[in-house]
Amino acid sequence: MPKMKSHSGAKKRFSLTATGKVKRGHQGKSHILSKKNTKRKRRLRTTSYVDNNQEKTIKSLIPYKN
Repeated sequence: MPKMKSHSGAKKRFSLTATGKVKRGHQGKSHILSKKNTKRKRRLRTTSYVDNNQEKTIKSLIPYKN
């Protein structure tokens, strides 16, 4: 049986924690930052976790990322 392929976009955007949660960054931090206030940009820097409903889908896209 051949190896499964990881989704190239997903492996760049998601990582797994030691407990198995899927960690993600926020969107909206790459350009047009002048109209966003400092508090909003600071909040976008922090990481967050993927919702439980989508966790199974994303884990199937990144099978070898441990």
